[in-house]
Amino acid sequence: MASQQSTVDFILEQAGAAGAVSARRMFGEYALYCDGKTVALVCDDQLFLKPTEAGRRELGTVTEGRPHPGAKPWLLIPGELWDDGDALATLFRVTAAALPMPAPKKPRRKAASKR
Repeated sequence: MASQQSTVDFILEQAGAAGAVSARRMFGEYALYCDGKTVALVCDDQLFLKPTEAGRRELGTVTEGRPHPGAKPWLLIPGELWDDGDALATLFRVTAAALPMPAPKKPRRKAASKR
């Protein structure tokens, strides 16, 4: 079941104080970014936070879940926490701070022209 755009919009609005937050649609689900780093996924209208020690400390009690079959466990964020914008923004911010910057993407090579 694909996630709804309205779910993603709500989470982004609530976490807006974390910094530059955005989402990218991927295979019917969404990757959420904070300051250019992937910090969370929305899959089946559930929020999964990338597992970091900082995120675990901030949450206290942690529930893990798999965003899709075969995935490693991520931190499952309960729906009632989504309503607390400050807490959600803090989770996004500390998770982003604990992650390295993504490697720069290599430019695509142009296909050889046919003669």
